[in-house]
Amino acid sequence: MNSERGQPVRLGVAGLGRGFMLTLPSLTCDRRVALVAAAAPREESRRAFVEAFGGRAYESVAALCDDPEVEAVYIATPHEMHAEHVALAAAAGKHVLVEKPIATSLAEAQGMIEAASAAGVHLIVGPSHSFDGPVDLARTLLAQGGLGEVRMVQSFNYTDFLVRPRRPEELDTARGGGVVFSQAVHQVDVVRSLIPSAARTVEAMTGAWDPDRPTEGAYAAILRFQDGSFATLAYSGYGYFDSDVWMGWTGELGFPKDPEAFPNARRAAGGFATPEAEQAAKRARTFSGAANQNLPSAHEHFGPVIVSCTRGALRLTPTGVWSYAAEGARFVDCPIRLAPRTGVVDALYGAVRHGLPPRQSGRWGLASLEICLGILDSARRGDAIRLNHQFPEPIRK
Repeated sequence: MNSERGQPVRLGVAGLGRGFMLTLPSLTCDRRVALVAAAAPREESRRAFVEAFGGRAYESVAALCDDPEVEAVYIATPHEMHAEHVALAAAAGKHVLVEKPIATSLAEAQGMIEAASAAGVHLIVGPSHSFDGPVDLARTLLAQGGLGEVRMVQSFNYTDFLVRPRRPEELDTARGGGVVFSQAVHQVDVVRSLIPSAARTVEAMTGAWDPDRPTEGAYAAILRFQDGSFATLAYSGYGYFDSDVWMGWTGELGFPKDPEAFPNARRAAGGFATPEAEQAAKRARTFSGAANQNLPSAHEHFGPVIVSCTRGALRLTPTGVWSYAAEGARFVDCPIRLAPRTGVVDALYGAVRHGLPPRQSGRWGLASLEICLGILDSARRGDAIRLNHQFPEPIRK
């Protein structure tokens, strides 16, 4: 490891779909990462990768993991494939960055953690919005102690997630589809980052209100923590209301947003003549070599987040954090260091080059997954679900 210090991490990518596309700008602008290989089932995607970055492209993830030049693998394949692909990477001695959620079952997640531990490699779960700059800034402000103890966090978001072009498994809860697996994990990660206690129970309701999208499209949940604090989470992906109206019309990815464009996704969802047409629209959002590499001027976000403390409150925004106390309100700016997902690269580079355990580790991903599964279970049972895999996340100065 010492001989490689200062050198970029040689990264292989498994899956060149939408998840990879969203992280790509932060990877290509950061000299600490070099994209050297990829795996994708579609030949046109593999060819586009080699034309854009050089290196090699493979049809299978197993072949990618066998590439001796690859040091770490970014698993950006569908949720239901994460466990298999992480196991392949770990067995090959590669460090792993796996997209959220870590898996679709606790048994799979535990197996992934054990595989990484046995191989002596680091497992990082993300990107998620817990890596966002304003979340880290809020943690710093809370650590200073002036606002007192965290007592309540509210996080809510209204988007058009469910009515965007989707693959069949994205509309099948049993295969990791729906908004709980794909979206609740963001809110859970953010809330767990801001409350320095272990979650104890989750109680929730979910909504599946569109017969053409037969999976959860909305949820509301309350998390109770061991220190008596609590958090409320609410989300709708049905595309009728856009909560970015309260984020200065800055979209989730940090770019300015046209308020008039929001209903387009819902209109388009009803306009696909055939399932094949929807799949073609989905493929158009994957890597083709001609991706927009522009970087936003604001941070990514996941809707309004308000932290209530015993002596004040915080409100997170795409450009910084508002702090409210008895002496008044002040805004603390949060400039982007390099790119919106620089924190993800920090974790990857620190783990591979310096052996630093990531905060969003496999154990972290398991705990967040347990809460997401608890949301689904609570909605089915109509009762609170006891959580057994949680741990406190101290907010240190």
